[in-house]
Amino acid sequence: MSKRRVGARESNTIAYVVLTVGSVVMIFPFAWQLIMSLGTNADVISVPPSFWPSEFKPENYLNVFDRVPFLSQFWVSVGITVIRTVGQLVLCSMAGYAFARMYFPFKGVVLALILAILMVPPQVYLLPQYQIIQGLGWLNTVIGIAAPGIFSAFGTFMMRQFFMGLPPELEEAARLDGANQFQIFWKIMLPLAKPGLSALAIITVLWSWNDLLWPLIVATSAESMPLSAGIATLTSGRTITDYPMLLAAAMMAMAPVLILFLIMQRRVIDGVAFSGLK
Repeated sequence: MSKRRVGARESNTIAYVVLTVGSVVMIFPFAWQLIMSLGTNADVISVPPSFWPSEFKPENYLNVFDRVPFLSQFWVSVGITVIRTVGQLVLCSMAGYAFARMYFPFKGVVLALILAILMVPPQVYLLPQYQIIQGLGWLNTVIGIAAPGIFSAFGTFMMRQFFMGLPPELEEAARLDGANQFQIFWKIMLPLAKPGLSALAIITVLWSWNDLLWPLIVATSAESMPLSAGIATLTSGRTITDYPMLLAAAMMAMAPVLILFLIMQRRVIDGVAFSGLK
């Protein structure tokens, strides 16, 4: 027994060391970005790299507001994220429940077609999506940027896996009480799917907030761009890039979703684990 305990302690020590090293490696770029956002341009581009600024310049954060309409772009990002998140929660939960619990012709074929979307690079859809948005007159609008992301094949599959993990006896009991299909979904199954909905919500928020390529194509004016696209324009058309200001802008842009993820990370892990996704 003593040898087993010693072996278990050694294995735990090795695991802690590996996890600590991995955590340091992952946190280091974020810490360096935070520190260098308060430095000078020479500190950022110095060779060998500098890990501490020679001069602290907190005004780098204020300069961001002079170079880009940060507040306007922030609210554009919020609008896009809210529309996409609400859309995916509604549509993906309904579609996932239908594929998991309902029976209709060609259900397997339709599900296979939806999952096939995951195998196609999103760049393939850019031209037809742009033509549709242009035809609707939605260029340089929040709805035009958000519209292609209100449905997700991944979200549908994730919610399907979650609903398949719920006991079917709940539906049978509800039918005996006279509930119809929609009442079963809305009052019985959907409240039980809160962990899966939370995981889908935070994944959608992170994806929508960081989306770059599509907003750059649809939005051409600075005021109609989200933060991801607005920050990208700070490096275009300039001979000298102000890297500390760019790092400061990136820090302010990632702060809301970072805080949200820290608050809801347990729900994300529980939802993904329960749905059976690896």
